[in-house]
Amino acid sequence: MSETSQNKSNSTDEIDLLDLFRRMGRTISHWARVIGKAFLKSVVFLIRRWLPLGLSLAAGIGLSYFLKSTSESIYTSDMLLRNNTVSNTDKNNPVSNVDMISYINKLHNYCKEHNESALVNALLLKPELVRNIIDINAYWIIAKGKELIPFEVDYANNHYVYDTINIRMQDRLDIKVKIKSPQELSLLQNAIIIYIKRDSLFQQKNRQRLRQNKELLSRLDYDIRQLDSLQKIKYFDETRSLRPQNGGQMIFLQEQKTQLIYSDIYMLYSRKQALEAERVLYQDIVTVLSDFNLPARAENGGLYYGKKIIPLLFGITLLLLIILANRNKLKEVYNKY
Repeated sequence: MSETSQNKSNSTDEIDLLDLFRRMGRTISHWARVIGKAFLKSVVFLIRRWLPLGLSLAAGIGLSYFLKSTSESIYTSDMLLRNNTVSNTDKNNPVSNVDMISYINKLHNYCKEHNESALVNALLLKPELVRNIIDINAYWIIAKGKELIPFEVDYANNHYVYDTINIRMQDRLDIKVKIKSPQELSLLQNAIIIYIKRDSLFQQKNRQRLRQNKELLSRLDYDIRQLDSLQKIKYFDETRSLRPQNGGQMIFLQEQKTQLIYSDIYMLYSRKQALEAERVLYQDIVTVLSDFNLPARAENGGLYYGKKIIPLLFGITLLLLIILANRNKLKEVYNKY
């Protein structure tokens, strides 16, 4: 009796599973027909109304070209700077790029407020040159991984500060400018560098950095001389005073101890060379790593306007055509409610 009940239960489960698959198949088939029918209707609708839609595209292209011709050209360019007053690898250094970026973004506020006199005083440029400046903005550079390899500029300023993999570089920043005349980019670059160097806080930080660098170099020279003297004492004096015992085992051990000093001396020399290179290459407050390059074309060309205007006009035209095609149904719904 139990076997019969079990067979009936298995048969019922199989029937239910087959019925479920049939329902799923019917549902999928139904939606496929609905989507296919809607697609065909949409294609036919667009084909029948190709003339107004085509005219909307032509109007969008013409309007984009008209705006391009009548608007002032806008050129953008980027300059990459190294902030020499901070250290990107020294975790004990409390100084960061925040001060530098905030200081440069004062120029952005002047541009945003159209404060021409403030820009003239800050950049020490002629008023006619300042009028060509549209915007100046400083951005963080994001480094990838522990190697601190720069891989993107945070133009959107939305970097997650608690990200431990991709971090903000503390000794690099990007300055992006928008200008009407690209021929004046070199003048603007020099003006921005002078503007940074004139700040008294950055001057103090740089003098302190160079002074600490000099003191550390003096200390490294002293330590190198001390280790070099110790090496000579161990190698020449102590080894000569010893006599070989048991096949010269003691001389071998003493030479091993002398060899241990070599790595310390080389390490100090490496640090000294790095500090000397930094002192020679990065003496100023900032160092230009990449100049403003001359843009090949204006940012607000025909494509700039076309990407916004053509879809907008096409969408408005399509919406009006849909409303006109269904005006009777819309009237019925309006009268009903």
